[in-house]
Amino acid sequence: MELNDVLEIVTLSHPGMVRSNNEDSVLAIAPRGIVVLADGMGGYNAGEVASGMATNWLGVELEKALTLRSPSEKDSTGLPWIHTLLESEVARANGAIYHAAQSQPQYAGMGTTLVMGVFHDDSVTVAHIGDSRLYRLRGEEFLCITRDHSLLQEQIDAGVISIEQARFSQNKNLVTRAVGVDPTVKVEIHDHKVLPGDIYVFCSDGLNDMVEDDEIGMTVGMLSANLGLCATQLIQMACDNGGRDNVSVVLVKVKGEFPATRDVWTRLLAWFK
Repeated sequence: MELNDVLEIVTLSHPGMVRSNNEDSVLAIAPRGIVVLADGMGGYNAGEVASGMATNWLGVELEKALTLRSPSEKDSTGLPWIHTLLESEVARANGAIYHAAQSQPQYAGMGTTLVMGVFHDDSVTVAHIGDSRLYRLRGEEFLCITRDHSLLQEQIDAGVISIEQARFSQNKNLVTRAVGVDPTVKVEIHDHKVLPGDIYVFCSDGLNDMVEDDEIGMTVGMLSANLGLCATQLIQMACDNGGRDNVSVVLVKVKGEFPATRDVWTRLLAWFK
């Protein structure tokens, strides 16, 4: 099922006010409901290489796989096939980036965070590594539906510091997981029900480090009728507040339902019941 008619997607990326190059990379394939956002790290242009490798690899391989098979299918173990696919392709992307970093001195130590979503069957399957985030606006509720893999989040979870103290921490950019840094990486995957009217905000930490969550949510709510203007305003807010990092957003508005399509035999059996 192609999703152009039910998903409106806008992508925007900006180097910010301090850095000369942009190490973020974003990609959206609307017909397949694929969104990928990566925030690269590493010296010189290495972060840009890592994030670009991640988005390109995942975009190509996921689109190829999703043209051949429905995300709602189960794998041989009975688990959702989309989870198996995401784990497999993230592992392959991780291996490719790690190999490049090990074999080419100019790329040594490079890696990237990752947040991605596959919209299917009135749901979104979300995979993430690191501190790039996914938020959801549903009605008046604005919620972060990913949990950072970072030292700061571990300190909050352990009660070492409060959420209020975390806003001023010097450890904001210390991630505990990243794609391509080690030979293997653990990706966190969850499914979320999608409703018409939802707006999803994928972003690099260049946005949420510069703009408070409630301000992001308020802006998305006020400008929900014009996603292009909304994305521009979010990035402008980050830049106005200092723009110390690259900042990227992908906005997805759900305009209608997209239930799982059933095959011919399933529909026939349902008709005879």
